[in-house]
Formats: sequence, C-alpha cells, structure tokens
Amino acid sequence: MLLMGMPELQLDPFVGKPTPDFCLPDAQGTSFCLNTFRGKWVVLYFYPRDNTPGCTIEAMQFNAALEKFVDLGAQVIGVSTDSQESHQKFAEKYSLAILLLSDPDHTVLTAYDSWKPMTLFGKEMLGTSRDTFLISPDGLITDVWRKVSPKGHPEAVRSVLVKRKEKMN
Repeated sequence: MLLMGMPELQLDPFVGKPTPDFCLPDAQGTSFCLNTFRGKWVVLYFYPRDNTPGCTIEAMQFNAALEKFVDLGAQVIGVSTDSQESHQKFAEKYSLAILLLSDPDHTVLTAYDSWKPMTLFGKEMLGTSRDTFLISPDGLITDVWRKVSPKGHPEAVRSVLVKRKEKMN
C-alpha cells in the first residue's frame, strides 16, 4: 500500500483499514459527519492548537492549496480539541476556508490514535499528535503521516494524492 519513493510515509496500522466514522461540529456549530464525504478523497489532519505557530503554518498552507485539493476531488478537514469559538476566530484571523472541526472530548483523536502521552516542559500529559490521514472515496485509509512537520506538509500530501488518483485510473 505504500508508494515507492516516498520515504516519509511509514506503514501505519491504519493503512488499508476503514476509517473510524465520526460527526463533529464546525466553527458555526454545524455537525459534519465523515461519511458525508464518501465518494470523495478526504485529507483529515489533526493539529494541537489554533493560533500556535506550527498549526497556523499548516492551516495556512492547506488553505493556500485548497483549490488544488478541490480540483483533485478532495475535502480537507482539520481537527483539534479547540472550541467552535476558537476555530471561528482562527478562521477569521487567517481567512481560512478549510473545514475546521472541534473535538473537545478527543473522541475522534483517540479513535485515530492521535491523542497521545507527550512531554512538555518536563511534564507528561496527553496531547494531540500532528497526524494526517488520506482517505479514499470508498472510506479506506490509504496513507498516514505521523508527527508531521507543518512546513511543506500539504504539498507532500497533495503529491501522494495525485499518485493515488493516477493508480486508480
């Protein structure tokens, strides 16, 4: 299931498996369910916090590439534990058009194994791992990136999506 020549991708236990389904609210409180996007590619990315440097870079880069993802038939979804109000302010501040969903109870993060023990300033706590999942139109996870570096990551995901679509044709 791995693409050759793509060393940043490692075989993850989620690859080839059906997606854990979920419904979460967006910044306006509208509930979005993952199964709504069946028939489309989905880029599902988890990020730690709105308005932090790395998360802002990642969101702005996904946003800048949004039209390219849409042209490839893909929906981009960002998920964090931030509140709907936080997402709304974050989206307004940076003119984000990507879909941001709120998972304050970290139910979805846990289902995707992206809610993990971390050490911050010498203190161990649970937190969000910066992970991305590429989901095929039939609801299978084709690729997983764990603990990604935000800079340039959306372009790497888009590149893999292009290759996946070519293989399907």
